[in-house]
Amino acid sequence: MTNLTTSESIRLLKDNYTGHLGYITQDQPFVLPITYYYDKEDHSIISYSADGHKIEAMRKNNAVSLLVEEIKSINNWQSVLAHGTYEELKGTDAKFKLHQFTEGVKSLILAKEHRETEFISEFSSKLYSRGIPTVYRIKILEITGKRKET
Repeated sequence: MTNLTTSESIRLLKDNYTGHLGYITQDQPFVLPITYYYDKEDHSIISYSADGHKIEAMRKNNAVSLLVEEIKSINNWQSVLAHGTYEELKGTDAKFKLHQFTEGVKSLILAKEHRETEFISEFSSKLYSRGIPTVYRIKILEITGKRKET
């Protein structure tokens, strides 16, 4: 197993759109799958969610992690772990970042899966009957990656 360089770790984040978000609530770790977009302009992760357990937990403790993996086989994989802080976006910032998220994920799906998507609902199962989702950013403070190839 070898370490990825910082630029290799960032490339792995940039080239994917699903990962596992880790956060703490009531002294317990939780890990959930999320759809995300890597924003290279401010070296952060953009995502959104309905208000609920995850958002409430991150509002109380903003220290979070995101794990992203590319696994081809047991002996051929790479992963990146980004540690950072949760930051809720509001108003025009939230609208802009949600648009950036949507367009970015759509272009990654086209590049990786060779299929076009028109609506966010095609790659995100979240439905919002209670209004506008919470758009958030994870400001990356530390990033590490590993690779195994045999």
